Amino acid sequence: MKKSPQVARVSRPPSPGSDSDGNDQGDDQSIVIPGARGSSKLNATVNSFQEKELSRFVPSPMPTDLSVQVQGITFNVHKYPLVSKCGYIHRLELQPSILNSGFDVKLENFPGGSETFEFVLKFCYDLPVDFNSNNIAPLRCASEFLEMTEELGDGNLITKTEAFLTFVVLSSWKDTITVLKSCETLSPWAENLQIVRRCCDSIAWKASREILTTGDELIEEGWWFDNAATLHMDHFIKIIAAISSRGTKPEIIGKCIMHYADRWLPGMDMELGGLRGYGHGKNELPFCVYSGKEEGGSGNSTEQKTIIESLVSILPPQQEAVSCKFLFKMLKMAMVYSATPALISELEKRLAMMLEDANVNDLLVPSYKNSIQGKLVNSEQCTMHDIDVVQRIVDYFLMQEQQQQQQKSRKCNLSKILDNYLAEIARDPNLSITKFQVLAESLPENDRPCHDGLYRAIAATSRLPTHPSLSEHDRRRLCKIMNCEKLSFDACVHAAQNDRLPLRTVVQVLFSEQVKMRAVMQEKEPAPSGNISEQEGNQSSTDAEIKTLKTELEVVKMNMAELQNDYSELQWEYEKLGNKQTNIFQWSFSWRKIKNSFHTKVEGKETGAGKQIPNHFRRRLSIS
Repeated sequence: MKKSPQVARVSRPPSPGSDSDGNDQGDDQSIVIPGARGSSKLNATVNSFQEKELSRFVPSPMPTDLSVQVQGITFNVHKYPLVSKCGYIHRLELQPSILNSGFDVKLENFPGGSETFEFVLKFCYDLPVDFNSNNIAPLRCASEFLEMTEELGDGNLITKTEAFLTFVVLSSWKDTITVLKSCETLSPWAENLQIVRRCCDSIAWKASREILTTGDELIEEGWWFDNAATLHMDHFIKIIAAISSRGTKPEIIGKCIMHYADRWLPGMDMELGGLRGYGHGKNELPFCVYSGKEEGGSGNSTEQKTIIESLVSILPPQQEAVSCKFLFKMLKMAMVYSATPALISELEKRLAMMLEDANVNDLLVPSYKNSIQGKLVNSEQCTMHDIDVVQRIVDYFLMQEQQQQQQKSRKCNLSKILDNYLAEIARDPNLSITKFQVLAESLPENDRPCHDGLYRAIAATSRLPTHPSLSEHDRRRLCKIMNCEKLSFDACVHAAQNDRLPLRTVVQVLFSEQVKMRAVMQEKEPAPSGNISEQEGNQSSTDAEIKTLKTELEVVKMNMAELQNDYSELQWEYEKLGNKQTNIFQWSFSWRKIKNSFHTKVEGKETGAGKQIPNHFRRRLSIS
């Protein structure tokens, strides 16, 4: 039985950060240079290389005396061409093999693999080698690996590749991008030889020069954003750092980062709406959430998480660098892929600085459960939206406002956004009344000039179809948040006719409206001093307005008196019944009386200033 040839594996120590298994994987194949055994699998490549190229320089009968294996492929070559130009092979102590009296070498962790080594062989045999942006970086790393320096001869491969890289590649934007992409598989050689750094500096210099030439137009066009977005994350970070060091505006850097995120984070463009379609069933969701784990598995999920964390780490600290909407999208994606709590906290603090620029859809952050990685949870124990995130952002905002003592207008804008958000989440049947109350009360009462939005949220929470288990006590808790004196006239009319609100709240609304009318009447009374001619000119219109207001005030007084009597009758009937079962017909009749009393105000307005008040109002004593 014949023994297989023994191969002396001469391995170059792997560089730090390289794969422990190297590139030598797969079945062994052979590329044979004339006079040695070959492989039928690569006959086309062999014939092209040996007959058309090598035969012009080396006689075909000359036997090969060196066998080099790279990435599972064996190259049978002559020893002298390689030893004369490769210092690494020249220093090796080659041991003769047993069968063919040749020499066998195995090059592990060879940069560029077998394809690059074939170019090196052509160079060693003085065959023409075409340098281009696709092969220059692998050839530069391979020449460094094989130590092809000028000490072994003038014009060796290191010198030629370095010259082509410096004078040809780095002067072209397109070639520099191509070389930088080819460096993704050449780590750590490309970093150690400063190829990546020089390419990144060249791109940053060209981008900065273009920014100075075009000005702010580049922010909208960003023609170089597309090229930068195709690069690996590590190289993109180096480019952003190089551009930032040149004093580029943070808005341009932010636009570039946003463009990169749109390309590599496909879930960024999804708009997560609210519960506007809720009501068709507890298990029906009005929106879906992109799940990276479903699309590409755990590997893709890890990659997405790395991209999110890297992009957040390079965001410029300036507030105007990126939009509030983009930060909210990043926050939602960070929660989908279970980013670190420190990263989520950093995003929340950045959002607090520009919260007044947000809208309701931005604040609607769905609830995610880490155990299922991005799946939306809808159960009795979980709300549709993550209210705790919004609560933390609002708290950060108020802390910053307290420290910086900003103008009150920012808080007024926040009150509108927060009230709209409360009205949106109020339709969630799993909403905790305590969380709703805490979030509503987080903003001080003085920072809400109008409570119409808060009333709309409370009214949505008090609807029986959405919250059938809401008790009378919980309704009273919610209504205490609202200041009836800050309701508009339309809101007061709606509240007076809302049978879902507690009766005490309705009385407070009517009383506050009466106080407002009295204050308006006092303000419109003519002043004792002033231009007499102007007072006489406006006297007729003022008298008519005062007469109308007095009529409306009398109607409100009658309504309140009648309401108080009905309320007293209801209390007396309730005490009389005691613990007995309540008669449904009697209660519905009593509540119908209250509802009818609310409509008398509208009927009173229709009577006009000169018409007589209906007789059924006179059966109640007016409040004086």
